[in-house]
Amino acid sequence: MRLGIIGGTGVYDPDILDDAREVTVSTPYGEVRLLAGRYRGEEVAFMNRHGAGHSLPPHRVNYRANIWALKELGVERVIATAAVGALRREHAPGSLILCDQFLDFTKSRPATFYEGGEAGVVHVDVTEPYCPELRALMEESGRAAGLPVKNGGVYVCTEGPRFETAAEIRVFAQLGGDVVGMTGVPEVVLARELGLCYSTVAMVANLAAGLSPTPLTHSEVVAVMNQNVAHLRRLIMDTLPKIPAARERCGCAVRPEVHGRAAAGEERP
Repeated sequence: MRLGIIGGTGVYDPDILDDAREVTVSTPYGEVRLLAGRYRGEEVAFMNRHGAGHSLPPHRVNYRANIWALKELGVERVIATAAVGALRREHAPGSLILCDQFLDFTKSRPATFYEGGEAGVVHVDVTEPYCPELRALMEESGRAAGLPVKNGGVYVCTEGPRFETAAEIRVFAQLGGDVVGMTGVPEVVLARELGLCYSTVAMVANLAAGLSPTPLTHSEVVAVMNQNVAHLRRLIMDTLPKIPAARERCGCAVRPEVHGRAAAGEERP
């Protein structure tokens, strides 16, 4: 099972995967339940990031358990989805942004598997945090399907679960941000620590605070996602068959050097 999708319930359609089944994976960070099945003969894992019924707020998602579980199953390539607000008016609701950089404004989330002690310490390189090969393949699929896809964009991750202030949005835009969301970090960093190819396709759900003419609501985000989720789903599913078995066009698989690990250090998956 080398392919994984991280998204919400709207992204997953029970008719997409053959032989769909629930899988439970035990990790050092807790138990993870996900769906597994076959798509065009290929095993695929699907993970609902926020849990059933959107029961987990962004800052309470167990990112370490989720990424560990995918690695444990043998997943090498991960396509993640994110509902985002636009920091620039040119990114209209419904647009699909293939993120290539991020700015991290989270505050209280465990952000690494390597907490020192037996686990050791890692300073992972994230010069290019999102897999360039996956982004290129998704851009190709999007163009072929006539979808509103842009390859490249800076994802600003905030702590949540509140929406951002208008002042924060102005600052994020001045720093070079394109879209803002609450789930992309530390997910992308943890994937890199475990040598996974990881890419985020961000769907613009609304204009961010100060740009939107109306107050922001979660129901607005859900409504736009529901209207455009077919595009998001098609982009992902058209891309999956194009992903080659060998990982030769990116450096994502290179595991970072571990420092200071005790002799009885815990094995990484």
